[in-house]
Amino acid sequence: MKVTNVLLVLCWLTCPFNLGADEIKPVKIPRTEVFELLDEHTNNTYPILIKLPKSYNNKTQHLYPIIYLTDAPYSFQIVSGSTRFPMNTKKMKEAIIVGISYSKGSKGASSRIRDYTHISNQKWRLETGKANSHITFIQQFLFPFMEKNYRVDTTNKTFVGNSLGGLFGAYILFSKPEMFNNYILGSPSTWFSNNHILKTEIKGSNLMHNVFIAVGELESPELGNTRHDMVNGARALAAKISKSTFPNTNVKLLEIRDANHETAFPTTAIQGLYWLLKTN
Repeated sequence: MKVTNVLLVLCWLTCPFNLGADEIKPVKIPRTEVFELLDEHTNNTYPILIKLPKSYNNKTQHLYPIIYLTDAPYSFQIVSGSTRFPMNTKKMKEAIIVGISYSKGSKGASSRIRDYTHISNQKWRLETGKANSHITFIQQFLFPFMEKNYRVDTTNKTFVGNSLGGLFGAYILFSKPEMFNNYILGSPSTWFSNNHILKTEIKGSNLMHNVFIAVGELESPELGNTRHDMVNGARALAAKISKSTFPNTNVKLLEIRDANHETAFPTTAIQGLYWLLKTN
């Protein structure tokens, strides 16, 4: 199994001090590794990015909450950077961050559209409707890998997904709510296949769930940012979950001021994780 450090060679530090160009170093995310994990059912291989907390090697008996991210090439850097200060200052519980990347050999768009959509839609040029297969990969291969090799608190698992990733998270919550304790759903693509997810039956659960839904206030056709009304979609999803058969579910909806579909996720991620993991 291949292990490498995450080295972001295209990202450079911008420093307020008087450093010469030859003193600027590539950015390296600390305590981070990359594994390649095979889905034995589909033969797809997924790079998995893992970042350990600062105290991980010192607290050898401690179990850590775990955060699972979709769209890792985009989301991993954002969540790693935005949580570093609050975790290091103990304003937020330290957690293991796991980013699930796109399958090797496929473009990001084709991988995510295939894996994050829950029903097939023939109107799409790319393959759709393989969310159940991706769920099986996470349950049967990724979860056991993390639990075998890292000190994870299996009672404190958080899902983070944005756009189609938010749709994927909503589908997991509805169909297999026991997979995660917490869900952060950013700008969820509830519009997919004629708002099918909003008509989907929710499997009941007595487990405690915390669901954070966020959307940019500009994510609507009227304001010219999206083809679909993401704002009303997020509101409808929050209402559906609140009225569901989850008696122990906390739902929070955040509409992010002045944010659009391209800019909402960083705020969604840090505000959602702070809501879930803040220390008293």
